[in-house]
Amino acid sequence: MAGAPPSFCFVAFPPRTKNDQILFGKNSARPRDEVQEVLYIPSSNHEPGSKVMCTYIEIDQSQKTHAVILNKPAWMWGAEMGANEHGVCIGNEAVITREVASDTRSLLGMDLVRLGLERGATAKEALDIIVTLLEEHRQGGHYFEQDSSGQTFQSSFLIVDRVEAWVLETVGKFWAAQRITGGVKCICNHLTLKTQIDLEHPGLKSYAKSQGWWSEDKEFNYSEVFSEDEKEEDCTEKETVEHQEDNMSVQTMLSILRDKSRGICVDSETFLTTASAVSVLPQDESRPCIHFLTGTPDPSRSIFKPFIFVEDVKPIPSAQSSCLGEKPCAHGDHEWRHELYEAHQCALSSIEKEQDEGERLMGIMQDLENQGLEAMEDLLNGTKPLDPAEVVDLFFDCVDTEIKFYK
Repeated sequence: MAGAPPSFCFVAFPPRTKNDQILFGKNSARPRDEVQEVLYIPSSNHEPGSKVMCTYIEIDQSQKTHAVILNKPAWMWGAEMGANEHGVCIGNEAVITREVASDTRSLLGMDLVRLGLERGATAKEALDIIVTLLEEHRQGGHYFEQDSSGQTFQSSFLIVDRVEAWVLETVGKFWAAQRITGGVKCICNHLTLKTQIDLEHPGLKSYAKSQGWWSEDKEFNYSEVFSEDEKEEDCTEKETVEHQEDNMSVQTMLSILRDKSRGICVDSETFLTTASAVSVLPQDESRPCIHFLTGTPDPSRSIFKPFIFVEDVKPIPSAQSSCLGEKPCAHGDHEWRHELYEAHQCALSSIEKEQDEGERLMGIMQDLENQGLEAMEDLLNGTKPLDPAEVVDLFFDCVDTEIKFYK
């Protein structure tokens, strides 16, 4: 399979954003027939000495794991992006570096996303957890279920909470991180960190020197040292976000993620944006974090549906295909297709075949999304207090309504 196109992950801070909100967003570009699911997992306590099976390897389980909502390829344990009950959001990107990524099965970047969310109550805590696990277990293995050509990658991460964000970029077990507290930051499929690094692996510079990539008579520029090409690249997506006017909102971010003209929403013969998410993280802790997820491919033809963490969130079986037992599922490729995915694909087939019916259905989908956005506006603005009983089945109801309209 040819190399994957870049996905897109960003964070935007006040005063560029509306109502003192931090905005996190990500598109996941994956093989176009791959199914992604939305998986909610409640917080849990685990017996001392217990283990957890990740995509390829088993590691020690944490004594406590936080509640998480994940966007994940259905065949793997880890996640492309997600959030936890404490308002931490993480997105993963495959990055191209001069260090060849290992095909030895260990932790995938997506596994580290899920582990960071399950174990970290702040962005910095999640960062520390990810780099500790990276140094202990390393990263490696194939990133595509049906790929026999050896698609392996290094990983970068955008880790965000209500206060700050961290950009973490890795090469093997080595890593560097930068703290972000303002403006707009995008990560793509190339290294972005340069000379301003806040934290790093203690052996990072020594390793670069041993490989002949850096000498002490030059300033250490992480991107220049570890990038595959000396030529500096930039993401089209970065320019798209950074040139937005101030007062950026959820709607602004949804429009950006749907942009096919700039390649932000991927739609090629082999690859597609198979899931998308936007999270709104109010800096005022009295207001809830709200996460908008599609659970279906192609955000330009999907509905973003709201999710809020409260006690006893209703499970979402219509949007998931994973078994939740201790061992990975043994599903075949076609069996990954959950009910929401199947209904959405049938609707898209109708849209493509009949123009009038397609326009009618797209109008209904947009109305459903607008209703969800409007219902969340009062919560985000602080004009209405959160009643947990009203949102415990929020995402479930949105998925159920969407499926009914498709049918």
